[in-house]
Amino acid sequence: MTYQWDNKKPTAQMLGRWQPFHDGHYKLFKEIIKKTGQVCIQIRDVQGVDDNPFDFQTVKKNIEERLNPEFESQFKIMLVPNITNICYGRGVGYKIEEIVLDEETQKISATKIRAQMREEGKLK
Repeated sequence: MTYQWDNKKPTAQMLGRWQPFHDGHYKLFKEIIKKTGQVCIQIRDVQGVDDNPFDFQTVKKNIEERLNPEFESQFKIMLVPNITNICYGRGVGYKIEEIVLDEETQKISATKIRAQMREEGKLK
């Protein structure tokens, strides 16, 4: 049976640039999905800001290709403003937590991936 997304169900959030979506992001997603069973992936609107070459549709497509069919219907992807600060008042019913992955994964760098893509002619 296919997973049925439910907006009322507890949902984890991932916020990032995902430029490009890489193995570290995938491992992070796999840890986060364990928390609630569904994840809202928010893509910051940063195309052209600093070294972020990909537009929303490209980033979304890359994420979908990596997560489907294994996690089909267990995630939603949305474009959000270039959020740089997350603030909250008193206990509001959710947690903000850092997921620390293994050292090898923590070393993965989207900046280095983009540089290699440029060297290989895959990115201008």
